[in-house]
Amino acid sequence: MRVILDECLPRVFADDLPGYEVQTVQQAGFGGKKNGELLKLIGAANFGAFITIDKNMPTEQRIAGLSFGLVVLRAKSNGLQHLRPLARKVLKALKDLKPGRVIVVAKGRP
Repeated sequence: MRVILDECLPRVFADDLPGYEVQTVQQAGFGGKKNGELLKLIGAANFGAFITIDKNMPTEQRIAGLSFGLVVLRAKSNGLQHLRPLARKVLKALKDLKPGRVIVVAKGRP
């Protein structure tokens, strides 16, 4: 599965997601795009998952009907020290993710 990381996430977090083809928004050439346009570009580029820390995205954007799924990280910050502990849960979420769906990954969640 092709996975894209939002531009607010550290590029090196991709190293914590073995088995997936991971790009950042910047690497895909989508840097600086607003959320609505970004979601269209991600779909057109055939990514299977978009990982973000933007907790408001599921309520501000229409996710149902997208050709990819959304993983929303809930962490103290977007620092690698706060994201790395979530990596195992992100890998599980990616296996379970369906197009047009949102999975929230947080420290205290199963």
